[in-house]
Amino acid sequence: MPYSRATAARTRPRDAHLAPEVLRARHLLLGLYGLLGLTVSSWLARLPSVRSALDLTTGQIGTILLVGALGSLMTVLVAGGAVARWGSRAVLTTAAVVFSVATVLMGLGPTLGSVAVLVAGIFGMSMSFALGNVPMNVEAAVVERRMGRTVVPQFHAAFSVGSVVGSLIGAATAWGQVPVLVQFSAVALVALVWRLLAIPGAVLPLARAVTHLPPGAPAPTRGAGLRTALSAWRERRTLLIGVVVMTAALSEGSANNWLAIAVVDGFAETEAVGALVFGVFVASMTVSRLAGTRLIDRFGRVPVLAGSGVVSLLGLALFGLAPSLPLAAVGVAAWGLGAGLAVPIGMAAASDDPLRAAGRVAVVSAFASVASISAPPVLGMVAEAVGIRQALLFICVGMVVSIVLSGRVQRLEEIDGRTLPDTLPEGLDAAAVTPSLPFEGTHPAELRREPAVAAR
Repeated sequence: MPYSRATAARTRPRDAHLAPEVLRARHLLLGLYGLLGLTVSSWLARLPSVRSALDLTTGQIGTILLVGALGSLMTVLVAGGAVARWGSRAVLTTAAVVFSVATVLMGLGPTLGSVAVLVAGIFGMSMSFALGNVPMNVEAAVVERRMGRTVVPQFHAAFSVGSVVGSLIGAATAWGQVPVLVQFSAVALVALVWRLLAIPGAVLPLARAVTHLPPGAPAPTRGAGLRTALSAWRERRTLLIGVVVMTAALSEGSANNWLAIAVVDGFAETEAVGALVFGVFVASMTVSRLAGTRLIDRFGRVPVLAGSGVVSLLGLALFGLAPSLPLAAVGVAAWGLGAGLAVPIGMAAASDDPLRAAGRVAVVSAFASVASISAPPVLGMVAEAVGIRQALLFICVGMVVSIVLSGRVQRLEEIDGRTLPDTLPEGLDAAAVTPSLPFEGTHPAELRREPAVAAR
């Protein structure tokens, strides 16, 4: 059964009216997602300039991106436990500082002619991205449950909007021949100030209800966070959702890393044109994520994910085989439309149970990092033999896998009819509590709940 109005009513918070902090958290999270997209795409759009400044080959670019992906994987393996131990605010603040420092280093590397400095910047940026990704996705899922309807794709749409703006900034600075150090430093400063101001309100305040464990169960402690987060690696459904997100990350990440270069090399166009075509991709993803919320509520996650996979597959095939740039751009638009919903659907599926969301999101994010690790070097090596545009066609195999596994994202409420809790234990923030409760074998629906009390 799709996530209908009846399902939404069942999962809607007890408060008939949304609390002001929920609306504030939603708006601030939308801004943080948009900012993240802007900072990432504004540097990716200048990747041809970075390559030229350091006289790098396509294979060398792939190897450098591989180093960044390794940093992402190393970080995401402990991100769930970090959120459980220190909470979303502390983790997001740390990620914000590291991200801005790394962005400056990425601009400093080409300016100094130092590949080592560039690698250090990409490594730090990837680590901070992975560290902040887990609490942001968990908080988005918490907001969705509090609102009682599908909104997670809207956060990813905000990321895409930011990516469009960032790609336009990249195209404009490339056209104006603005040094990458100037562009990246300005972006780093604005992003750091924005994040430090927004993070406190983006994390929902303490829960307003007390959830009691069954008689004899140990009290929740933060010390159990890492252990419970790691237990998500033993869950078959979580692992298969991870595969779905991995194929989606392979598709989206390959476009982020290689699309601008593929246009420049494959059609002998300028860097500005490559950045604009990349903007077409992220704009298409934005459209699908904005329209996707209604589609998911009406038809359910599984049909939407499967249909999106087919559209994305056909679009990528057209881009890789098209004889002209206008036709290839049509393929890019279809590719983006199909790719837009896979990651938010997967993240929402991993967050269905708010009491275990952080650990599961960390697992799913690790799968995405594996895609980031494997794609750059493989595509780089293949590109040197057949060209980057044709090398991107190898992603079609992953898209087929995602279509086959689309049934794994079905909501937990639809699988067994159980109602998951809308409130969390008093004294912990929404993300930090997620992996910290020792529910080995005990489903949260079995818990007893007492009347709401004011948060401390």
